[in-house]
Amino acid sequence: MIEKLKVIGPGAIITASFIGPGTVTTATRAGAGFGFALLWAVIFAILATIVLQEMVARIGMVTGEGLGENIRGLFDNVILKFAAVWLVMIAVCVGCAAYISGDLLGTSLGVSYLFGIPENYVAPVIGIVILTLGLSGSYKIIEKVMIGLIVLMSITFITTMIVSASDVGAILKGAFVPGIPEGSILMIIALIGTTVVPYNFFIHASTVSEKWDSADGLNASRIDTILTITVGGFITAAILITAGALIEGQEVTNVVELAAPLEPLMGDLAPFFISVGLFSAGLSSAIASPMGAAVTVSSFMRWKGGFDNRKYKIVFASVISLGIVTSAIGFEPLEVLLFAQALNGLILPIIAVLIMIIINKKAVMKKHVNALWLNVVGWAVTAVVSFLGFYSLIDAVTSLM
Repeated sequence: MIEKLKVIGPGAIITASFIGPGTVTTATRAGAGFGFALLWAVIFAILATIVLQEMVARIGMVTGEGLGENIRGLFDNVILKFAAVWLVMIAVCVGCAAYISGDLLGTSLGVSYLFGIPENYVAPVIGIVILTLGLSGSYKIIEKVMIGLIVLMSITFITTMIVSASDVGAILKGAFVPGIPEGSILMIIALIGTTVVPYNFFIHASTVSEKWDSADGLNASRIDTILTITVGGFITAAILITAGALIEGQEVTNVVELAAPLEPLMGDLAPFFISVGLFSAGLSSAIASPMGAAVTVSSFMRWKGGFDNRKYKIVFASVISLGIVTSAIGFEPLEVLLFAQALNGLILPIIAVLIMIIINKKAVMKKHVNALWLNVVGWAVTAVVSFLGFYSLIDAVTSLM
């Protein structure tokens, strides 16, 4: 068992990345608004993430290159190559930059709630810690930090679920009997959209080569991907179930509002558990955002060396520095967030289709192309995330206008 756990690595970074303030808040609001009825959407999101992330990890291991390099290799036409590279690269970087302030403020919310320190005082300090980690750290340090944060989130959020949930029948129905309650479509999109994250594809394709140096590690990589992302699904589901059990029918803005109804069950430990969980979720996502931008640009620009590359560090430092400044002054304009949402809605379908094309190119993947059944599943997932991406794009554009 211990030997199997040693394979955990790149998948843990992906899981820690998508369990951020956005996922925590969305799951809390989904449970408060619709009880357990949208648990099936969490399960679908996790299955979709496993399918797509397994493919990009396989691409990275078999080719020895990141996703950006492989996307570049698809195009012979210079104009098409230029358009694909810059559209995806700019969209990912804008998304990371737009959300980094929220990630830092979300991280600080747990500390602020527990100790009464203003969020805009705590957030920049956390940002400086992440900046130091990125500039002086390595892949292995980041991996260990992310694994530790997943363990913390698992303990805190699953514990709160166990002490609060009692209606097992309703939970199972919500998980395995799909339904779309009135007014829930945007919440379903949000649950899936905060789990299937474009920059995680680039992180995963690049980081697998840090842990395994050949395709011999494919089975270990699959175990890592399936195990860690499934744990992420349990964490998201635990938050939704806790909210559904304690505050269904109430308007909420974030997970801190679970602390008060948890106090009769957990006593003085309730605020501590919620704060630690929120801090862990925010920190993991705040580390992943600048890392996602740096990995994506490095992959497309063919910069080698990862954390040891000076250009990589410049991109990482630029994104987190932007977050430090904007979180300190509380600057998080709705227009920028909507623009980032629109770009993500546009590129998610594009990247999903490109992944499916690359994974089926025998010249690139050799004997590791998709089996027929995996193609059926992969294209079905791509179709669904494409629909949701375009829906998100339309919603963002409509809101901007």
